[in-house]
Amino acid sequence: MADMAPIFRRKSAPYERLVTLVGKSDCHLCEDARAVVEKVCAELGVPWEEKDINQDKELYDEYWEQIPVVLVDGRQHTFWRVDEGRLRKELTE
Repeated sequence: MADMAPIFRRKSAPYERLVTLVGKSDCHLCEDARAVVEKVCAELGVPWEEKDINQDKELYDEYWEQIPVVLVDGRQHTFWRVDEGRLRKELTE
């Protein structure tokens, strides 16, 4: 297949993305972040999950001072405020 012209090569299928919102209840920044994550992921068809920092000691130890934290494919994307355009760009590249 390496000898084929680029137009005839199959493009590999994009891998499944996953967005994780790390936050806690009664957190207004977390609610704002949830709205952005939910909107962008719905528009792009990207699955997302939410994890409560109070239910996971490892997440608590790592992110307590930064919540809400958004992870994309397990890597930290942003914290405190989620920029809709930046998240969309990350998920479409």
